[in-house]
Amino acid sequence: MSTIKIAVFVGSLRPESINRRLALAVEKLAPSSLAFEPVQIGDLPLYTQAFDGDYPAPCKRLKQQVEAADALLFVTPEYNRSIPGVLKNALDIGSRPWGTNSFAGKRAAVIGASPGAIGSALAQQHLRNVLSYLDVVTLPQPEVYLQFKDGTIDADGTIASDGTRKFLQDFVDRYAAWVGSD
Repeated sequence: MSTIKIAVFVGSLRPESINRRLALAVEKLAPSSLAFEPVQIGDLPLYTQAFDGDYPAPCKRLKQQVEAADALLFVTPEYNRSIPGVLKNALDIGSRPWGTNSFAGKRAAVIGASPGAIGSALAQQHLRNVLSYLDVVTLPQPEVYLQFKDGTIDADGTIASDGTRKFLQDFVDRYAAWVGSD
């Protein structure tokens, strides 16, 4: 069985991000055939079309990392009922200049956590719309809108509750099968 490389985008830059914890929890639950590689998005300059002639090094790195990945995982918080600007900027950089969309044809999953009752449902819907335009095929089900409370997932990705673990394991199993892991 070959290893499937997963590029992981966490939409929060906070070191103690609950979405980073969620990404780690998913990685811990995944089969060994999936190799998760975080994508650094905090050092990217704001996209401008002026880059299209000569992309800055961090932008080239992002595009190369996406192109080298077999699949993608987006783990997003919800900021003002949408995705964080840093995540949208990364998508803009990776999809430009015109004709060099590094995301095209990739399979992805979109998940997220928030302290709010609806998790990150609205941000995920906005993200799915953008990804659809970028020709990224997203796993339709199961959806993961996790309401995060203190102690849900530790800083190292350890899940406290059996119910949450089972819920996330169901997602991971479906995602692994969908991206081609056995």
